[in-house]
Amino acid sequence: MRARLSDIAQQAEVSEATVSRVLNDRPGVAPETRQAVLTALDVLGYERPARLRKRSAGLVGLVVPELDNPIFPAFAQVIESTLAQSGFTPVLCTQTPGGVTEDEYVEMLLDRQVSGIVFVSGLHADTAANHDRYRALIARPLPVVMINGYAPGIAAPFVSCDDREATELAVAHLVALGHRQIGLITGPDRFVPVQRRVAGFRAAMTRLGTTGGDLDALAELSLFGVEGGEAAAGRLIERGVTGIVCGSDLMALGAVRAARQRGMSVPGDLSVVGYDDSPLMAFTDPPLTTMRQPVAAMAVAAVRALVDEINGHAAPHSEYLFRPELVVRGSTAVVRQAGAGRQRPAPPALAVPA
Repeated sequence: MRARLSDIAQQAEVSEATVSRVLNDRPGVAPETRQAVLTALDVLGYERPARLRKRSAGLVGLVVPELDNPIFPAFAQVIESTLAQSGFTPVLCTQTPGGVTEDEYVEMLLDRQVSGIVFVSGLHADTAANHDRYRALIARPLPVVMINGYAPGIAAPFVSCDDREATELAVAHLVALGHRQIGLITGPDRFVPVQRRVAGFRAAMTRLGTTGGDLDALAELSLFGVEGGEAAAGRLIERGVTGIVCGSDLMALGAVRAARQRGMSVPGDLSVVGYDDSPLMAFTDPPLTTMRQPVAAMAVAAVRALVDEINGHAAPHSEYLFRPELVVRGSTAVVRQAGAGRQRPAPPALAVPA
């Protein structure tokens, strides 16, 4: 279909003369105006002139564990956009239970001769997994970058949110609100981020002068997701906690559900802190207090490191740790004093350290 200047000008809200200058790749047009004209071409279904087509620098694989947790689509969106700005075409590979595995996706990507691969929360974060698969890719050589999870001995850039600091900040927030019986909910302990969260929880509970009892009884490891969070929160509520720090926003939503099923209010009877600040958490009931991962900064850093590797400029083969941010909303509040309002379960008898 031949492009009509009048249609494009109307769609882009510019003059036909401006459209002509853009289509002929002439100077004198502001970058945002030029982009508006090109977008209008795409919206109207016109093919861009050959001189305006950005030649692809190659394919780059993006492997994510799932799309059910909204934090992973958030990472994928920024990574794909940043890759496109660098001239690369992203190939999204999403795993599902019982579906294509990470290794099978890698084989498919190698068949397509990708220039590199970005792994988000992949097997590199699993201490029980064999990491020789990544060493084999690097030996090909194929540039790779890992997000959220660190494995020593792999010569690649790693980009992570500081999970230990995130948990410490979350505990400190609850302590500042008067909470002393604080529980932790997170995933299976074979994952590096989980191990770091547990370490942060122990350090913060000890340093901030809480009850000093059996911390093992206050840390529940469960399956990631709403259901896992709900089950773990139920057990902690029965042990008398007044605040819960969660390993993901979805687990936090499960904790809210567990409280309400027991006739408790959030944050009146139980304060809940999530992790990720994934999309829509500001609009839940109540709006979720959470630890925000700097998704945009992390994704851009990962892509830049990968592009440097692809272009032959080796990025440092170490872990880049990004600071989390506490986002306070409506799911946390000052602890309710004993005897005020609803009767809470009695706290467990905690061992006193010798």
